[in-house]
Amino acid sequence: MKVNNINPSAYLDNLNVDTMHFGLTAITELLSRLENPQNSYKTILIAGTNGKGSTAAMISSILSSAGYKVGLYTSPHLVDVRERIVVNGKKISLKEFNQTIADVKDKIKQPVTYFEFLTAAAFVCFQRQKVDIAVLEVGLGGRLDATNVCKPLVSVITNIAFDHTDYLGNTLNSIAREKAGIIKQKGICITAAKQKKVVDVLRDVCQRRRAKFYCLGRDIKIKKQKDGFFTYQGFNRNLKNLKIPLQGDHQLSNAALALAAIELCEKKGFSIADTAIYAGLKNTHWEARLEVLQNQPLFLLDGAHNPAGISVLCRTLKKDFSYRRLILIFGSLADKDYRRMLQKIIPLTSIIILTQLKTKRAVSVNDIMETVKKMGYPAIVTENVKQAIERAQAMANKQDLICATGSFYLAGEIKQAFRDC
Repeated sequence: MKVNNINPSAYLDNLNVDTMHFGLTAITELLSRLENPQNSYKTILIAGTNGKGSTAAMISSILSSAGYKVGLYTSPHLVDVRERIVVNGKKISLKEFNQTIADVKDKIKQPVTYFEFLTAAAFVCFQRQKVDIAVLEVGLGGRLDATNVCKPLVSVITNIAFDHTDYLGNTLNSIAREKAGIIKQKGICITAAKQKKVVDVLRDVCQRRRAKFYCLGRDIKIKKQKDGFFTYQGFNRNLKNLKIPLQGDHQLSNAALALAAIELCEKKGFSIADTAIYAGLKNTHWEARLEVLQNQPLFLLDGAHNPAGISVLCRTLKKDFSYRRLILIFGSLADKDYRRMLQKIIPLTSIIILTQLKTKRAVSVNDIMETVKKMGYPAIVTENVKQAIERAQAMANKQDLICATGSFYLAGEIKQAFRDC
């Protein structure tokens, strides 16, 4: 489809999706030419190493259940780029998306990255849709991320662990300071971070910016009940028998942050009934997070892409799933710590299937194979994801569990392969 003499899909493909640019000059200048659409609605901004998308999805679902028109901007997408720009649970229409791409392109006067371009497009789409509030997931870091041009009602920092160390620094303190960049002057920050050094950094930034600072475990609390239910004790609410469809105990921390953000939105004028909270959590949908794609054999897809995420996956596999053998499908990006990821998950596996991802950022499957060999384990090498799925399915019986993990790029290719079947 062509709009204003451009092919939006081809234009986006020509913007290098793998290019990262730190700094707000380009995005600020572009948004100024677009008359700053991000200032026409309220926002919530979410940073952190893991759990950003799940937390954002819960907040969005609750606000939608409360009757508000809610924009949700997340990254990366799995199959369709429009997954990144959602209003009340639905992708933006192809017609509107294409028109927005053309309109944003017309305002460009200096080079922007793929992520900066899509961030600007999301802001424009949300303005045109007349959303009441937009929930925004930070792409990378926080301080210099393109999303950090907004003025959020609440800044959420889910947790801090080692990831993107080439860009954010190789200590937890430096990573925490980058992510703390989303905390605004006289703003509000909530976090589920537990490490004392990280909490101290976040508290220090809040004190210097005269921002309010709230922590899970101190100011808000969550407790697991039986049969997957949990309780939440917040600023003004005490809720029992809550439930989310997302698997894993780590999602309870994300849910607590989502509920705290909702309570803080109420203090800013949003009206949200308890019934909307229960319904919003219950109806939260988020793909590639311990997502079951099939049963017998169980096929589990998880987007864990750093050691901290893999650790959470391993705990959940041991605690919440029963199986005879674990068959692992693994692929990763070269700039990720795939060696430590493998060190954590391989001891749980009976069969290891390695696969090559399509993106230029992918580590060579042969390099992964060398790592696995040095660890003393045998592995099967496949040329592509479709082949990896076929090998896993052929080797599995009904009592086995197939788990695909290591990258959101892998998750996207797995989803596409299942849709093509």
